[in-house]
Amino acid sequence: MSMADNNRENERQRGSSSWGTLKFLLTCWKVNLASAMEYRLSFFMLAGMMFINNFMWLFFWSLFFSRFQVVNGWELNDVMMLWAIGAGGFGWTNMLFGNFNQIAPIVAGGQMDVYLTQPKPVLLHVLASRMSLTAVGDFLFGLTVFAWVGDHSVRGVLLFTVSLLISGLLIMAVTMVAGCFSFYVGNSEGIARQVFNSFLALSTYPSDIFRGFAKALLFSIIPAGFISYMPIGLLRDFDAVFVLEAVSITVGFLAGSILFFHQGLKRYSSGNAITLRG
Repeated sequence: MSMADNNRENERQRGSSSWGTLKFLLTCWKVNLASAMEYRLSFFMLAGMMFINNFMWLFFWSLFFSRFQVVNGWELNDVMMLWAIGAGGFGWTNMLFGNFNQIAPIVAGGQMDVYLTQPKPVLLHVLASRMSLTAVGDFLFGLTVFAWVGDHSVRGVLLFTVSLLISGLLIMAVTMVAGCFSFYVGNSEGIARQVFNSFLALSTYPSDIFRGFAKALLFSIIPAGFISYMPIGLLRDFDAVFVLEAVSITVGFLAGSILFFHQGLKRYSSGNAITLRG
């Protein structure tokens, strides 16, 4: 077989593998949705309660801005878009990759055996095997707020889509890193949960209220600032340098979380868990 034939064969196999992975993901999402719809009332109640809960936060922010129209350059519409980006990004990742914040208990409980014994990409299988019901409410909330106060031009829609991608991927990457510590230090579920909750909380406050060392942390080790500044640096006053930094940090954390997971997987010891998955 010639080198050209070898190259064509390799490309065919890569294409087949990519298509197989996509079909696997689509199947996972279909099964997750079907499972959620088995209990329709519970599904709609949980999603609806989260939708309403998010609007309650906007109500409190509206009371604040009724007294102070502009705070460090931020207006009520900016804070509303901040919540749309944060909730929307969190929503789509938790809908499609709902196990990203469950890696610590999965590893500590020996449940990784279930994924290792199947001929599927391990990390993708772990992430896509669960769907959060409340995340649907978060995602719909984000879309609703954008429809209410967002820029509906083609440019505005594209920038909002980019903001959702960056927000969701960054939340997932940071949370995965925290969860993967279970491979190295044992049960880190408490640490991972604290990192997850703290990161979400910090990403819902305007970044300009922080100063000095705290602000430096939000744009480095704890990169929640790249989410909380997007209503200004991406949507309202497009800042190419900020956008490039946000994309770079997101890609860096995502690549680091994937590497951290696979390195930790080499240290994993079977929990002898007997679990079946359809």
